[in-house]
Amino acid sequence: MADANDGKRYVFLDPDGSGTGRGWMFVIVAAPTGVVYQNQGGGLGCVQYEQEGYLIPILGRDLDDELQSIFVRTLKMQGSRRLDWPPELLDRLRAAVGFHLYGSTNRDEAFPAPLALDESRLSEADEAWVPVLTPDGPGVLVWENSD
Repeated sequence: MADANDGKRYVFLDPDGSGTGRGWMFVIVAAPTGVVYQNQGGGLGCVQYEQEGYLIPILGRDLDDELQSIFVRTLKMQGSRRLDWPPELLDRLRAAVGFHLYGSTNRDEAFPAPLALDESRLSEADEAWVPVLTPDGPGVLVWENSD
């Protein structure tokens, strides 16, 4: 967690928990920026996660509907860190994170580029904190935690 002497800046997403109720999503692309983004995840577990990098917004309405269905309704807000994902639930998660990302940097390919679930880090996946692969490398998909 935050160390006041490390020279980094810490930004807590939705610091007072008031959020918009639903609808905001970001990708934190891992990079040595000196800025560390923090987000509460894990459903009722209220786990504080953080990632150094840069933030890319994902814009639209009700973007988190399927993620809410997975983490709030199916998993009953209990979190999912280190969950042994049943195949059908894993397929749903793969599809739910497949947003097309605008705003990635220094790329020559056509945009938008899709996100993909980073299955090499699946054990880190939790509500409001899902590891993804972006066009610029590893990142984390974040949204407002349900509690």
